[in-house]
Amino acid sequence: MKRLMDVILSSLILIAFLPIGLIISCGIALESRGGIFYLQERIGLGGKPFMLLKFRSMRPNADRQGKLTVGERDPRITRAGAFVRKYKLDEFPQFINVLKGDMSVVGPRPEVMEYVRHYTDAQRKVLDYKPGITDLASISYFEENKILANSKDPERTYIEVIMPEKIRINLEYQLSASVWRDLGVVWKTGMRMIK
Repeated sequence: MKRLMDVILSSLILIAFLPIGLIISCGIALESRGGIFYLQERIGLGGKPFMLLKFRSMRPNADRQGKLTVGERDPRITRAGAFVRKYKLDEFPQFINVLKGDMSVVGPRPEVMEYVRHYTDAQRKVLDYKPGITDLASISYFEENKILANSKDPERTYIEVIMPEKIRINLEYQLSASVWRDLGVVWKTGMRMIK
C-alpha cells in the first residue's frame, strides 16, 4: 500500500511541478556553469548507498569544502540556489528517486556516509527503514541551516545535537507509522513550505 502511495503521489507531484521545474532549470543553467542536477551518494535502506538527486544550488565541486551548509549566506550557494533552498524546491527531483524505489515519500532523511559513521548501534536502526523526502524530523528542523549558521561549530552541533534528535524522532515515528500518518506528514510538510 505504501509503495502504491509513493508511486501515485510522486507521479502527480512531478507532473504538477514540471513547469516550475523548467523555470528553475533555466535559472540554474543561466547563472553558473555545471549541470542542473546534483547527485550525491546517500545511505539508504539496509545501509545500501544510492545516488540522491537534487536541483544544483551550489557552485560546482562546492561539497569538497564540506557537506554541511550554514545558512543562506554560505558563499558556495548561487543566487538561484538560495531561492530554491529557501522554499525547499531543490528537493523535488527526489520524487524521481521515489519512482526508482530508492526512497519513499515519507521516511527518515538519508545521510551521507560521513555522518552515518557516527551512528551508535541503536541509531543504526534508522537504516532498517526506507529513506524519505520528508519526515516529522524535517518539519521540526525546517530551518536547520539557520541553527547551523548561528553555531560556533556547525559540524559538532549537527553531529552531537541535531542528528541524534532527528534519528530519535524518526525511530519513534516508525513505531506507529501507517499510510494515513504518512499522508498527514505530507500535508504538514506542504503547509510548512507555504508558511
